Amino acid sequence: MTLIEAIILGIIQGLTEFLPVSSSGHLELGAIVLGLETSNNLLFSIIVHAATALSTIVVFRKEILTLIKDLFAFKWNESTEYIAKIAVSMIPVFIVGVFFEDKVEALFSGQILLVSSMLFVTGLLLLISHYTKPKDGSVTFGKSIIIGLAQAIAIMPGISRSGSTITTALFLGVDRSKAARFSFLMVLPPILGAALLKTLELMDSGTTLGSNISTLALIAGFIAAFVAGLLACTWMIRLVRKGKLVYFAIYCFVIAFVGIVATFI
Repeated sequence: MTLIEAIILGIIQGLTEFLPVSSSGHLELGAIVLGLETSNNLLFSIIVHAATALSTIVVFRKEILTLIKDLFAFKWNESTEYIAKIAVSMIPVFIVGVFFEDKVEALFSGQILLVSSMLFVTGLLLLISHYTKPKDGSVTFGKSIIIGLAQAIAIMPGISRSGSTITTALFLGVDRSKAARFSFLMVLPPILGAALLKTLELMDSGTTLGSNISTLALIAGFIAAFVAGLLACTWMIRLVRKGKLVYFAIYCFVIAFVGIVATFI
């Protein structure tokens, strides 16, 4: 992977992590289009996902600081309840990550037909959510586990994490702004946890990063994903509030169609 290719994929990740069009799917398609080997893509994916997690922290820094401050008050309050709901939402993705890691990694192997099909599913979710009547509900413990299930399913390349979790929250009657906020904050622990575990695994095994991905390329991809993520996160919050997700449904359908056609050509 060259420096330019790393930057391109980093920008793709930064934009698509927050925009409901599947970051993992676009990273996989981007790697295929650029003609890159996919054996080390999962590691690069984790690196740039960590970058977008950092951009989320920057965008929601005030909310996160409030949550942390209230948490260390050691009292059951609104913040600790919110953190507990995020913890509950992590259960499904934790189970998938622990018991099905090898099967998940096998999905990231140039399977353009699978990615395209899942992008079509993402498009359907966004389209249906466009016609869902806006409500002003909040995230409950019951809803958080269901939203967490959507996040676990979004491990599939082509299923948008933000798209699936936000649309699921909307289907459950959650207010648009609250749905976007919960969706972006709930992903922080799984992403940072996965990045940490992968790093510890590499350190323990002494495995190198791979001959086709240099340290400089990883750094460039990280920076590109972080900057793009800042812009996309801010934009996405506004789009959710305005109910403009249908445009991304159309985009997903187009990309899915092109990918499926390309598979059989």
